Amino acid sequence: MKKEIKTAYLENYDMALGKTITSGVDLWLNTPQPPMEASGTSGMKAALNGVPSLSVLDGWWIEGCIEGLTGWSIGPGAMARGDQQGNTNGFEDARSLYDKLERVIIPLYYHDRERFIEVMRHCIAINGSFFNTHRMIQQYVLNAYFL
Repeated sequence: MKKEIKTAYLENYDMALGKTITSGVDLWLNTPQPPMEASGTSGMKAALNGVPSLSVLDGWWIEGCIEGLTGWSIGPGAMARGDQQGNTNGFEDARSLYDKLERVIIPLYYHDRERFIEVMRHCIAINGSFFNTHRMIQQYVLNAYFL
């Protein structure tokens, strides 16, 4: 049985809107055009709230994605394509996105809820503990003043 997937595009995204939507989402979809990911802070914020990501391998998600454990990747990634500029094939990425949703994420969400909740827990435990302001400031201080 096919399920209809509802999507929305939000203009003028800001901190207030980010707070509202992060608390009510089950999956963080992020599809920047590699290598144009700005910083990935919205995905990091989602991880701190136990929301797994489905994203192209760009920005922080290159380090943060542990496939099936903290979330899922879209496409093979720029380096796997042999493309040093990060250019992607939109068709391949779209196919990967829909395939991952249909065959992995949606069945997990609806039919193995405990496993999906484990992915949510790993988002907090692994990505939330590493991708945070405390670590960023510590790295900045060490690199800027002690090296």
